[in-house]
Amino acid sequence: MAWILAKKLEMTRVIKWDKFVPVTLLEVPQLKVVWIKTVESDGYEALIVWILADKKEGKLGKGKKFLNISEFSTIKEFPLNEGDAEKFAVGSDVTSEVLEGVESVNIVAFSKWKGFTWAMKKHNFHGWPGSHGSKFHRALGSIGNRKPTRTHKGKKMHGHHGDIKVNLRNVPVELINKELWLIGVRGWVPGARNTIVDIIF
Repeated sequence: MAWILAKKLEMTRVIKWDKFVPVTLLEVPQLKVVWIKTVESDGYEALIVWILADKKEGKLGKGKKFLNISEFSTIKEFPLNEGDAEKFAVGSDVTSEVLEGVESVNIVAFSKWKGFTWAMKKHNFHGWPGSHGSKFHRALGSIGNRKPTRTHKGKKMHGHHGDIKVNLRNVPVELINKELWLIGVRGWVPGARNTIVDIIF
């Protein structure tokens, strides 16, 4: 299993087998390895990377053990398979070339946050009559019963809407452009534009 970060740009379409295929464009930023965790020191193997802001040229800090924090925007830790830690070094880059030959990926991202939303919008309720003097149109309705005299757990009510982790599995990869650092995956990807998503393959 391998990981890489990407930034969601927008949706478009490509022509494949004389058909239009909807794709979401993901931009792979410049990722710098800032630390490597090993079994001997941490009990597991993992890679800590930082997203280089504006694709500047990151330089190793004093002592050449770490990078300048002011040049980065996001930090992320990726688990590695046993023995993969030897393939990386502090200060090396992780690019879209690791996706070469990959046909499908898993995508993990957070959906759009829509704030506090009422039940009809949040759960797509049908609602009550809109006329004839019902005086009950977009309300939630009854939420309990006589026994037990409480509201059941998991009741569909108003509240926090969106901003939850969504995991898409086996998403086909339609295009990889190494020059523009772009990846095109079929269909939709959770989150708003410029959202950082995890690509697992």
